[in-house]
Amino acid sequence: MTDSLADPHLRYSGTAPEAGAPRDIVILGSTGSIGTQAVDVVLKNPDRFRVTALSAAGGRVELLAEQAHQLGVRTVAVAREDKARELKEALRTAYGPGERPPEVLAGSEAATELAASPCHTVLNGITGSIGLAPTLAALQAGHVLALANKESLIVGGPLVRELAAPGQIVPVDSEHSALFQALMGGTRAEVRKLLVTASGGPFRGRTRAELAGVTPKEALAHPTWEMGPVITINSATLVNKGLEVIEAHLLYDIPFDRIEVVVHPQSAVHSMVEFTDGSTLAQCGPPDMRLPIALGIGWPERVPDAGPVFSWTQQAMSWDFYPLDEEAFPSVPLACHVGALGGTAPAVFNAANEECVEAFMAGRLPFTGIVDTVAAVVGEHGTPEGTGLTLSDVLDAETWARERARELAALSTEAAAEARA
Repeated sequence: MTDSLADPHLRYSGTAPEAGAPRDIVILGSTGSIGTQAVDVVLKNPDRFRVTALSAAGGRVELLAEQAHQLGVRTVAVAREDKARELKEALRTAYGPGERPPEVLAGSEAATELAASPCHTVLNGITGSIGLAPTLAALQAGHVLALANKESLIVGGPLVRELAAPGQIVPVDSEHSALFQALMGGTRAEVRKLLVTASGGPFRGRTRAELAGVTPKEALAHPTWEMGPVITINSATLVNKGLEVIEAHLLYDIPFDRIEVVVHPQSAVHSMVEFTDGSTLAQCGPPDMRLPIALGIGWPERVPDAGPVFSWTQQAMSWDFYPLDEEAFPSVPLACHVGALGGTAPAVFNAANEECVEAFMAGRLPFTGIVDTVAAVVGEHGTPEGTGLTLSDVLDAETWARERARELAALSTEAAAEARA
């Protein structure tokens, strides 16, 4: 265990591939945004990477079968057991005569089983706290963890800290990859502040009153990034940025009062580190997740031409930075409060938010009601007792938070209906 989970100055001493051999990797969440871009990186670099296994939730079995065939994997897993038969049929279609389809695993534990299977690196691109068990399994098995599933670290921080060896985690979120790279410019003792950038989402500049009537369609129209619906809504509320602040605290062991969010609409500077001498190092690049993904699965080496570059000499560019409006977007200070509480509070925050996002998408909760309801659930949860944390504690806290968030969302719907009557 190390105080700083993602120290770029440290190298994990786990098993390395043979000289000249591709690195074996497992991709969890392969049909999602992170997973599909990771597959693209691998297919363009067959001499560097070899995918041994893929997992997905089960909503896109045809794509999963196509990926398995393209990559020649040994095993594919689907979380939904009712999709196993459909996946096997899709594999038979994707594979030609004489080709041997991969083994199929199905069920809620399938991704965790793959995370512990023989490989060098596990890319955890699962969305949500269901990624915690695979994260722990990958660390327990001694694999390098390329972590895009921020929720697993946030809800299970102490559990992850207990298992992770120095240099074993390489962050894949664009902001944390940026911090990881900028931190190479000095020692941790020389760090004054972490500056986490935020695009501001589709509603940057709006007041809280102007956000009350926002629709799901508007909230899903992110101006910069193409992501899944949950992450996109989280970006609109800036809950995603609050989660990233907690993640930065856990990854780099920097206190919350030395982590700031800066609004940067162009999403060209992905985050910055301010050092004690007054200098600030920024990592910048086009908003393309293939760059941090390639660094995550290839570290400590960079993958040439992993993504696009700026045309510095062919076009003018200007970048803007603004302070965060915490009144319109109270999710970031709420997240800092939750992160400081520790224990199961982050799990409650994350689980309640996932339920509230679902309620908003279904028209049962207004946009501003997402964070308001999360804050209410967190307030009812109170201050965690003790310092110990188990996986059972996390799961129990999540279950309670989801149920309470659904109850409060229902009350909000009833109150709105009575107001209209």
